[in-house]
Amino acid sequence: MRTIDPDKHAARRDAILAAARHCFARKGFHQTSTAAICAQAGMSPGNLFHYFPSKQAIIAAIVDQEGSETAAYFAGVQGSADAYGALLDFMDVVLALAADADFAGLALDIAAEAMRDTDIAARVARNDASLRGGLQALLEEAAAGGQVDAALDAAQTASWIAALIDGIFNRVAVDPDYAPLAQRASLHLLLARFLRPALA
Repeated sequence: MRTIDPDKHAARRDAILAAARHCFARKGFHQTSTAAICAQAGMSPGNLFHYFPSKQAIIAAIVDQEGSETAAYFAGVQGSADAYGALLDFMDVVLALAADADFAGLALDIAAEAMRDTDIAARVARNDASLRGGLQALLEEAAAGGQVDAALDAAQTASWIAALIDGIFNRVAVDPDYAPLAQRASLHLLLARFLRPALA
């Protein structure tokens, strides 16, 4: 039996996901064929199916990958000396991702797929809970450090910020003149007035 090199296997798997992201961002999940993904990844269909049994499995893996990246980000800033600054930094990352046409298109396609597929919906819900949990932890740390209004309910506030993030991506979809990165100062001001009024 051939021994599988886990590092090479993981690298090849990531390459397939990157190729799929590229294809999905341009044509959407249902308009993209596995043949197109294979061509982008530079491999045969048989080789691709060795890593993923179906296109739906690739979509699920992309959703899981995004969730893992978000969780890793928040784990990396947990216990920050400047929790409010870490929150603003995260929102800057959101703006940069929204400015990436491929990422923004894929994010909206995932949201649409969650309305049709219960498995994807469960994965998206798990990612959303992780996002809100990460935001809540930062808010609680910021409140403990006197950086945000401690009277705010951290869980509800995290949900409102998550809704704001969703709105940024939806705005990109409906307004071709909307430039996310140009909104940084306004976004920071909005958050400051929402989170820090008692400190003003």
